[in-house]
Amino acid sequence: MAANDDWLKLTPEEAIETDIAIIDPHHHLWDRPGNEYGLQELVADVSQHNVRQTVFIECTSMYRADGPDEFKALGETEYVQGIAAMSASGGFGATRACTGIVGTADLRLGDRVVAVLEAQCAASPNRFRGIRHRAAWPDRRSVPAGQPQAMDHLLLDTDFRKGFRYLQGYGLTFEAWLFHPNIPDVTDLAHAFPNTTIILNHLGGPVLTGEFEGTTDQIFAGWKRDISAVAKCPNVVMKVGGIQMPLNGFDWHKRERPPTSDELIAVNARWYEHAIEAFGPDRCMFESNFPVDRASCSYTVLWNQFKKLTKGFRPEERAAMFAGTAARVYRLLNE
Repeated sequence: MAANDDWLKLTPEEAIETDIAIIDPHHHLWDRPGNEYGLQELVADVSQHNVRQTVFIECTSMYRADGPDEFKALGETEYVQGIAAMSASGGFGATRACTGIVGTADLRLGDRVVAVLEAQCAASPNRFRGIRHRAAWPDRRSVPAGQPQAMDHLLLDTDFRKGFRYLQGYGLTFEAWLFHPNIPDVTDLAHAFPNTTIILNHLGGPVLTGEFEGTTDQIFAGWKRDISAVAKCPNVVMKVGGIQMPLNGFDWHKRERPPTSDELIAVNARWYEHAIEAFGPDRCMFESNFPVDRASCSYTVLWNQFKKLTKGFRPEERAAMFAGTAARVYRLLNE
């Protein structure tokens, strides 16, 4: 059983529009003390919606215990490659989990990162699609061995960019995970490397906790401006979702009962709508960010929200945001 199941059951919803095919382009898998989220938990969560494929995103899971630090993250790719093979057997339902895999590498290694990139691709020659070197870290005091440490303005760092330049040659995308003050850094990076696809995670990471608490309208105004600017870069793609984490500051996890899809829309709509308006449906993909966003709502409620949000869009636009953009960006097989 995944964490907080009993709480999530307090807000039951039936999945709507189950004919809509979904590719979930952002979820994690891990086995942590008291908190396991593996293939069976994922399958249980996605079961109510028509989730055809998923993309795994690195989360410091199953790192190698031995060997040089820069190669320890390969353990995660090896682990997920095995999970993907299990799913591909058909023995866990119709959803094909982890048809795309995004791992990590310390791009500040410069030329030395080539060996890591080649090893990552070799660990999953049929599924490895990209690198996420996190530029956001909620607690910098607890960075695991092998995980690149976050630094201020990482995306502007000279050594980082020396490693970043190799991504295009290996056909790899880059996942930009940062907090909202650093969105302009993505714009700068995108201009410097116009031929590398950059995927902006979690709406650019709006954070309304800590020093930003109580300034939601001001944060939104600045975020809106910066999102409009980065959207002008044609090589940047937006992941719409990932803002139900406790650090985002909407505090759903503190409620007696989880939110309904309608309650989520009431709070989230302005963030989602501006991102879609700025990037357009062909450069937007809805994401679950599970199990992290599971702290606030169920998978069924989350995707009901996205379906209700897009009722007014054309069928081809909805198809892009729910599956088509992800299939193109991660080079997944269309079903």
